[in-house]
Amino acid sequence: MRQSLGQLLRHATVGALALTAVWAPCGSAAAAPVAPAAPAPEADGLAFAQRYRAVQHGGIVRAANASATCRTAQSSCRDAQTGGPGVNGDFDMGYIDVDEDPNTYNSSRAEVRLPAGARVTYARLYWGGNLRVGEQKPSEDNGRVLIAEPGGAYKELVADTVVGHRVADGADAFQASADVTRLVRDSEPGLYTVAQVNVAGGRSAAGGWGGWTLVVAYENPAEPLRHLALWDGFMPLAARTGAGMPLRDLPFAAGAGGRVGLVAYNGDRGTTGDSLVLTADGSPSTAFTDRANPFDDVLNSTIAGPGDAPGRVPAYANTLGYDSDVFDLEGGLPHAGDQVALRLSSQRDAAWAGVLFAAVDARQ
Repeated sequence: MRQSLGQLLRHATVGALALTAVWAPCGSAAAAPVAPAAPAPEADGLAFAQRYRAVQHGGIVRAANASATCRTAQSSCRDAQTGGPGVNGDFDMGYIDVDEDPNTYNSSRAEVRLPAGARVTYARLYWGGNLRVGEQKPSEDNGRVLIAEPGGAYKELVADTVVGHRVADGADAFQASADVTRLVRDSEPGLYTVAQVNVAGGRSAAGGWGGWTLVVAYENPAEPLRHLALWDGFMPLAARTGAGMPLRDLPFAAGAGGRVGLVAYNGDRGTTGDSLVLTADGSPSTAFTDRANPFDDVLNSTIAGPGDAPGRVPAYANTLGYDSDVFDLEGGLPHAGDQVALRLSSQRDAAWAGVLFAAVDARQ
């Protein structure tokens, strides 16, 4: 039998337990890691709050992958994995496990792709999933995962802030996170591996889902001066209230470029009525869309972004309930202003919002 994460005591701890760390000052470095005495506390909902903000030459990138997928014995599974229709509730869900380590029951990889000359100023890993599917996973391991940098060995990572954990809409859902600035800053380019995300397998109406996203802010003198911001929380979108974040004191010029991103859970492909909308001073509201994300179905089980996609192992086109997407502003700010806001909402999906981030060219 494969071990639970709590049993893997041979791994070093790189996370820190922090009961009130819901704000990180601009450009802050990772705190010195300490071994926690207990798992991070949990709350059934976390209001979205700013985690990081900076004004610097540079940008934000992310690496992400799913931790669960359909079992390939089902005839329609391969079609879904390669981009065809299908939602997690249609399948008997199992684990993605690429590391050939008998001590882990799930693992997947993704690349952090930084431009030449970049220096990491902040990095945070987010992970989450559904604990109730055909099996019920214990919540004690929600705040722990394993992470391996490119070419490195697994290290135990412990959540350094409150874990969002709530039973609703037939799911037992959670999201946890931890600061990994030092690890990413000191690592070579390549694929990161994240294992032991506490997700359940099996089949249910709510479906199985789970995954992880590593968000990395960097400075690079060769790039434009940008406003960088990262928000996180944990809230169901089925209440139709949406997750909205304003970014004030943000002077930007007409036609400012940049990118925005999101992380969400249990978005079903083909269930319309969900959107990510940008509003800004003097400009009309814009619903983001691209070739992978219809404007009214952005929560459609994709890990996508502009340009060449960073590497993932595996690179399933339909991630069956896990979304980690990046969008180009593409003219969304035709007029100059000082404030923008992002709003992620869903009318029909029983989805959960976890992360929003933005990098917007600054007015000079």
